[in-house]
Amino acid sequence: MTGEQTFLKDRTSRALLWLLAAVGLVVPWFFNVTYFLNGGSVAPNVFFRDVGANALTTAITWDVYIAATAFSLIVARDAALGRLRWAYVIGCFCIGLSFALPLYAAHRLLGKR
Repeated sequence: MTGEQTFLKDRTSRALLWLLAAVGLVVPWFFNVTYFLNGGSVAPNVFFRDVGANALTTAITWDVYIAATAFSLIVARDAALGRLRWAYVIGCFCIGLSFALPLYAAHRLLGKR
């Protein structure tokens, strides 16, 4: 693959990752806002009752928590990002993994050029 082909492939990948980050911001937060507008809460007794409503929501919740923790450990050790790496960790837990992960991947792909 030539340098130009690699650049175009990376550019396409970055564009897709940016799109996934945008979707990862909008879609989950649509449901989060809906949850809060319908009486949901981050109070521990309400929140944990709701995320554990059934086996499926419990499985999805734990899957995301474990993946977010693994992602955060990887990013925290990415010294090439300097202090910016902490923004991805904070974004992961305050906004969502489906936003932070593709954003991080796009940033790392950009730095690879």
